[in-house]
Parts: sequence; C-alpha cells; structure tokens
Amino acid sequence: MKYLCQIWFDTEKSKLVPQEEWDALTQECIVSDNHWEERGVFQAALALRAPETAVTLRIKQGVTTATDGPFAEIKEHLGGFILIEAADMEEAKTIVSTLPILKYASIEIRPGYSIKDGR
Repeated sequence: MKYLCQIWFDTEKSKLVPQEEWDALTQECIVSDNHWEERGVFQAALALRAPETAVTLRIKQGVTTATDGPFAEIKEHLGGFILIEAADMEEAKTIVSTLPILKYASIEIRPGYSIKDGR
C-alpha cells in the first residue's frame, strides 16, 4: 500500500533555524532517503519552495483565476512530501519515525489509493 507523508513546518519557527543547521539536515535527509530508496520503500520525495512562491487556481463562474501565494494566512506550511510503499500503517509509522526531518516538522501519513479501482 502507498502512503503519502506530508511534511508540515511551523512557518515562523522554521524561519529561526540557522542556514548551517538546514544544510546539515539536508545531508542527513539525503542519507536517509538513499537508505529507504535502496530498500524499495521510497516511491518519490520532493521538497517544496516557500509558500509565497505558490499560485492558487480557482474556477469561479466558469472563469479560472490565479492568486499569488497561499490562499489563506497559514501557521503551518507544507514543506514537502514523501511517497512510500509499506505493508500497513504500522510499518509506515516505523519508517517515518526514522526520518531526520521529523526533528523540525510534523509528518502526516495518509494512505493513498487509485481512483481507477477505488483501492
């Protein structure tokens, strides 16, 4: 089963982390990602740029509009995601509990399914 692991940062707290700490964490995350990728667990992983770089699209009365940045004021922001393959939620939690980014963020683990077959 596939699990989407969403990495959520406290927006204000993350701004206080020194760059050298982020750089060291990045290296730890690369080692961890490689470890799980070699075991066939990681399907995909991607870090996201800051929320202010986003564009939100909406359709209103048949017209598509774009709004720069996040649509609402946010306390936390989505900083990235990891897609993993695990037998069940317990195994997914075990895998995610080893990720170095967990020291700086919360990670929401959500089971995914194919809309083609509903599973």
